[in-house]
Amino acid sequence: MSNLPKLEFVTLDISGKNYLSWVLDAEIYFAAKAIENTIIQGNKTSDQDKAKAMIFLCHHLDEGLKTEYLILKDPFELWSSLKERYDHLKATILPRARYEWIHLRLQNFKTVSEYNSVVFMITSQLKLCGEIVNDEDLLEKTLSTFHASKVVLQQQYREKGLKKYSELISCLLVAEQHNTLLIKNHEVRPTGSASFFEVNMVAATQKSERR
Repeated sequence: MSNLPKLEFVTLDISGKNYLSWVLDAEIYFAAKAIENTIIQGNKTSDQDKAKAMIFLCHHLDEGLKTEYLILKDPFELWSSLKERYDHLKATILPRARYEWIHLRLQNFKTVSEYNSVVFMITSQLKLCGEIVNDEDLLEKTLSTFHASKVVLQQQYREKGLKKYSELISCLLVAEQHNTLLIKNHEVRPTGSASFFEVNMVAATQKSERR
């Protein structure tokens, strides 16, 4: 057992809940090891490469799945069997991801970080199901869902002509930090009020004059 490769990512759960992400990780690993052809129908790869792929796949399966597919010796057969078993999950994940994308609104989040996190979660699910969301889509989704009170700010960002979603998020995060700092400063010393130092100086001066 000590000769088996270390886990490169999480094992495939028998429920299939992580199947789509597991497939993506496996494909990336196979490409890195130059054994991606082992899971293609009609491949002519060597027995050694097939063995490497099979060992890797079995090592990243739930124990229950290992038992069920114990008799399979070819990586393509195992890969195809898992696909047949779990590929239907796209039919449930994709509609939900589409729904969440359609109803995604920047104005519904308290912070930009929270919004950005949900954006990546939804777009990752869409990509796993074969639907690509590009920077243009992300920019339009974000700019078009500003709060109504931020219309002027939204127009300013549009005029910047940003081409990447990451650039817009960076701008929004910086602006958010500045706003937070201004609010904190205002709470400590509201506009028009004297600082504690100034108040103490006035009180000390008046006391001195009375003496």
